[in-house]
Amino acid sequence: MVEGWGEDGLRAVRGALHAQDGVALLAALRRGPVREVLQLAGDGVAGAAAQGLPGAAETAALFLGALRERGFRGDEELADRLRAATGDAAIPLPRPLAVDLEMLAMLLEGDPAESGGRIDLSTGECRPAFTDELGPGPEAEEDDDLERWLYVPAMGSGAGYRDMELFIEDVEDAALADRLRIAIGGRGAFRRFKVVLAGDERSWSRYHRFRDERQRGRARAWLAEEGYCPHSTFFVEPGSGSSPSGPL
Repeated sequence: MVEGWGEDGLRAVRGALHAQDGVALLAALRRGPVREVLQLAGDGVAGAAAQGLPGAAETAALFLGALRERGFRGDEELADRLRAATGDAAIPLPRPLAVDLEMLAMLLEGDPAESGGRIDLSTGECRPAFTDELGPGPEAEEDDDLERWLYVPAMGSGAGYRDMELFIEDVEDAALADRLRIAIGGRGAFRRFKVVLAGDERSWSRYHRFRDERQRGRARAWLAEEGYCPHSTFFVEPGSGSSPSGPL
């Protein structure tokens, strides 16, 4: 196993997820440490395991062990998804919703004075609040349908600031860690943190993976509190030796 993820490896993971290709996803996950992409790839691994793809159950077990060890917010909800997919426990899951966790995280962690939004429960689309200010669209008559929309509050940058603090605690370069601690003091902390971190390409990449994982986890946990879980659809090529193809 390599020490960390390269850009090519991450592109392979994202590409497999976008293509809903479980076989390609399992292959791509061999290119880096799974602990850094648990929230990114976890739903895809659960989908591959539910389809019975070769190696998927073993990968799911690796994910479960890493989730237990890590314990970020949202990791337990993902662990339930994986356990249910592998049949290890009869875990009742929330209602599935085809929502993009990255987009949901952007709504949740925006400025409370400007951000937030809502999710279309019929499609999973995340709609930022500012789009509503552009004027009524073709769905205007349905905008007040509480059975269609799930409203998303903007909770501000507090969680993101905590991400920086936690990341600094794990920086091995003592001099860089000291500069980062100074950078996050006072107003403009996020900008100064990024300026300092940009001088170390490896740490820059590692921070973004760390931050993205925590953001996705928080979005997953919020969604679970609202009674939903992310929904993945994977299809298996005929003759692959797995269970029949179809949505999960």
